[in-house]
Amino acid sequence: MASYEPSSRRPIADMFRSTAHFAVRWCVGHNIHPDVVSYASIVAAALASTCFWQARHLPFLLLVAPLFCYLRLWLNMLDGMVALASGKASPHGEIVNELPDRVSDVLIFVGVSYSGFCLAVLGYWTAIAALLVAYVGTLGQAVGAQREFSGPMSKQWRMVTLHIGSWIAFAVYMKGTSPEVIWGLSVLDLTCSLIILGSLVTIAIRLRRIGRTLAAKAAK
Repeated sequence: MASYEPSSRRPIADMFRSTAHFAVRWCVGHNIHPDVVSYASIVAAALASTCFWQARHLPFLLLVAPLFCYLRLWLNMLDGMVALASGKASPHGEIVNELPDRVSDVLIFVGVSYSGFCLAVLGYWTAIAALLVAYVGTLGQAVGAQREFSGPMSKQWRMVTLHIGSWIAFAVYMKGTSPEVIWGLSVLDLTCSLIILGSLVTIAIRLRRIGRTLAAKAAK
């Protein structure tokens, strides 16, 4: 058992967690350090980014890119499970667990920006929104409240939303109709806009929860 217990852990559905049990045993048995798994998630995000970037030439990559986004999420989960199972959890590991996530968000949405199916400015603003959501989440922990994972546009839901938008964008392309579906915006434009709006709501929810926790502590 690990001598260090992480101060906060992202809630993960048991069904999703169960997919990693064999991989955890394999990593522990082969002495794979959890940091390696964390860095591997950046590779998965870079592959997703490359698929989005090249989708302008090979549109079928819009179907492939979300699969790498989910691989990124799976590796993000696996690193923590390996750290606990191998007894290698540490404060350093918490940093390594967070930083690759932020790099991954930027890589993925910058790739979307250059996909040819989305306005570049919207892709970049989505990346910024993702960083702000994560920042507010860790801010709660930094000021003595709690690490916040709440809100409708947390990491996993950003990827799910992008997945749906990406596959719909491919379907629209295959129909041969105009990529602009409403107000001159494409499916991926609308997807990024939805993620940005959801991120703003998420930030507001997290700040409110942090404020309530701090107020309750002050009242004591």
